[in-house]
Amino acid sequence: MAKYKQIARQFIDDIEAGKLSAGVKMPSLRRLANQQSISMTTAVSCYQELEALGWLVARPQAGFFVSARSQNLRQPDWQRFTSKVAKPRVQAHRSQVPDGPLGRAQLAIDDSTLQLVNKSLRAAIRQTSALFGDYPARQGEPMLRQVLAEHFTQNGLLLKAEELVITHGCMDAVRRALEVCTQPGDSVAISSPCYDGLLDLLSVLGLQIVELPSLKEGIDLAQLEAHLQQGTVQAGLFCTSHMNPQGITMSVEQKQRLARLAADYKTPMIEDDIYLELSHQTQMPLPASYYDQSGYMLWCGSVSKTLSASLRVGWCRPGRYRQAFIERSFGVSTILQFALADFIDKGDYAKHMKRVRYQLQQQKQHYLAYLTQHLPPSSRITAPDGGLVLWLQIPGLDPQKLIKLAQGAQLDIRVGQLFTASQRYQDCLRLNMGWPLDQNLKQQLDRLMAIMGHSVHC
Repeated sequence: MAKYKQIARQFIDDIEAGKLSAGVKMPSLRRLANQQSISMTTAVSCYQELEALGWLVARPQAGFFVSARSQNLRQPDWQRFTSKVAKPRVQAHRSQVPDGPLGRAQLAIDDSTLQLVNKSLRAAIRQTSALFGDYPARQGEPMLRQVLAEHFTQNGLLLKAEELVITHGCMDAVRRALEVCTQPGDSVAISSPCYDGLLDLLSVLGLQIVELPSLKEGIDLAQLEAHLQQGTVQAGLFCTSHMNPQGITMSVEQKQRLARLAADYKTPMIEDDIYLELSHQTQMPLPASYYDQSGYMLWCGSVSKTLSASLRVGWCRPGRYRQAFIERSFGVSTILQFALADFIDKGDYAKHMKRVRYQLQQQKQHYLAYLTQHLPPSSRITAPDGGLVLWLQIPGLDPQKLIKLAQGAQLDIRVGQLFTASQRYQDCLRLNMGWPLDQNLKQQLDRLMAIMGHSVHC
């Protein structure tokens, strides 16, 4: 283990043991370097590691402080159950108010990024004027596929341009992947809880589901293998990094095992990796598809969560299903593809993501500090290492009462029962943390905490 991680581990042990309480100021970087006989670079790496993991928070011109994570922040209980084949249902009990910053998993985009995107859009219009009367390429523009391949290769995921197919966002990539891998009536393994949009999609496609319990390190792959052995599962559909809604990232060992299971049982595993780049650390994790040697992993992503949902540009590396996937493609707007390619190629996207990761680190701490102070004492909250959402568990919560009161208060919320076809997660709630916790959002959270008090059975 690297020296900076060893020192970080010591600080975490001290915080968990109560030797360092929330709000305590940490030694300066220079003092830490002298105390531990390490370089300034190692000292910086140590504090950055602790900050990324949520144990420290940086205050400009003041230094590093122990965060609120150490105060009343307990992880939710991940329910253990025996998975079985079930029918998904289109979710009908969402809050009947317009999508808001607390409910929708979405990132706030700053004005400087928006100006750069607009600049790339103008450049794309000029570049594509000669192509205006042509249909888009079915596989996607070579220029975009090339810059995407280079971008991810620089981040450790080796890709070739010819492996990728451009899609209308990540959900379109997932939908087409399901269509080429399954038939109506097939059963698809998913994590539990699972993003409600995927449950809706599976229902529309006439597919059955097998919900697998979440674990601290990922999902119950032992149950997945049992279903593969029995032939009760024909495909898998998993978000493996910064899962929505539970925030878990599968361990490296789990990702490797998932890729092996796909190969061993010759069963397609669709990886919905839309949150991959939203790590709260400096480096994104590698997807399970990185370990795939068989072509049975179908890797899907997009910029809908990292940059712009309205661009509707995504991609898929369909592996051995590439030709069938392309045959179901009709092309994506040439102008939008060129604009995104320009934005990435100029380095603007990489700079944007660096800012986003730092902002999400900070915002997570702000939300956790607020929630640990205002939620009932028995509540549990995730502290994810990436993504846009927090998963709350509030014992005694009456979800139907909360939904009714939230509608009256014009609050967009997503209760736990949305994310399952079962009766689980009745006491859970998902919150978006992709927007800065400004005065307006604090007022919304204040209203939510007020109605929460009337929705919990004492």
